[in-house]
Amino acid sequence: MRLFAVISGKKLALGAAVLAVICVTAHAVWGAKDILLASATKKDLPIYSVEREEKICSLTFDAAWGNEDTAQLIEILGEHDIRATFFVVGEWAEKYPESVKQLADAGHEVMNHSSTHPHMTELSTDAMIEEVRSCNEKIERITGTCPTLFRPPYGDYNDAVVSTLRSIGMYTIQWDVDSLDWKDPAPEEIVRRVVDNARSGSIILFHNAAKNTPAALPDVIDGLCEKGFSFAPVSELIYTGSYTIDHTGRQIPDGEAAGSGA
Repeated sequence: MRLFAVISGKKLALGAAVLAVICVTAHAVWGAKDILLASATKKDLPIYSVEREEKICSLTFDAAWGNEDTAQLIEILGEHDIRATFFVVGEWAEKYPESVKQLADAGHEVMNHSSTHPHMTELSTDAMIEEVRSCNEKIERITGTCPTLFRPPYGDYNDAVVSTLRSIGMYTIQWDVDSLDWKDPAPEEIVRRVVDNARSGSIILFHNAAKNTPAALPDVIDGLCEKGFSFAPVSELIYTGSYTIDHTGRQIPDGEAAGSGA
């Protein structure tokens, strides 16, 4: 009986050891699968906002269709000594070259919003590159400066759009505060949305031909100034050194290696 007990004990110990090995192996395998799955599902995000210690934000305007208010926006921004970023479509630049030059002469950034305003996610890689390069060429002919920032039309992007733009040295820029001015809300509603939602490093979206943007813009600026904000164009807000982008699209510098200005 004692011998049987010893043998049985050894079998139990051996079984326990084998089971432990199986559990450890299974854990490693499933852990590896989890890592691979996380890697596979991680999106290549554009920049929605920027981690900054100081209270600073960027005013941005998309220009794709009309041109009714561009001169007035330039005047308002000039009165407040603010430099903004205008993302313009190449066809718009060809149609209104005098406005593009006025923007550049006033110190504003004129950046890329595609050549024909397509859904970029529906294009091949070559077609994406052609859209962007064509727009860059049209802007550079007028301003003498080649854009380094790109905003996808309709805010429509995927991994392929972001990686393709990166491959040609362009940063893809979205926004984290939407004025919704294209829906023609009352000026005070535009002011409330922007001032209440802005935070340090925000990129704020307006349009150059929205009905109530000129009426709202002075109060937007005053409201942000009262909250302690200063303003910079997007190329001076973002980091171009070593950085990461979190799951919300917020760009975060990697220590002292990061530099600002595109």
